[in-house]
Amino acid sequence: MMTPPDFPDDSLRSAFAAYPPDTALALLHLRALIYATAAETTAAGQINETLKWGQPAYLTTPRTGSTIRLGSPKKSLAHLGDVAIFTHCQTTIMSEFQALCPPSFTFDGNRALILQSGNLPLDAQIRPLITMALTYHRA
Repeated sequence: MMTPPDFPDDSLRSAFAAYPPDTALALLHLRALIYATAAETTAAGQINETLKWGQPAYLTTPRTGSTIRLGSPKKSLAHLGDVAIFTHCQTTIMSEFQALCPPSFTFDGNRALILQSGNLPLDAQIRPLITMALTYHRA
């Protein structure tokens, strides 16, 4: 997998550093996977990394896709996982991805895939979700 670019500003570096070490490591892995998937997806625009609601967020320019956010699941679901990949809840991204997934995957409705930081699924299992989000407006 390619090495992601440096953080565009210190606020993003601080956002990752604020998580417990295992959680931060898992989120950094997912960050690298987003950049690698974007580089391999010709229909995806350039990735812009920013903070939304205090969480790392990834948008495309031009607007080929929908925002992907990385963070922790809401407190009521925290026992199910340490990290979450969020997509916009008013899109079909998460429901379409859920139809492709093994039944062992855990979701927060139509808004998040919940993962254990110490037991992330294979990158190949998560890439379709990232690809769908990065190209949502091209479909």
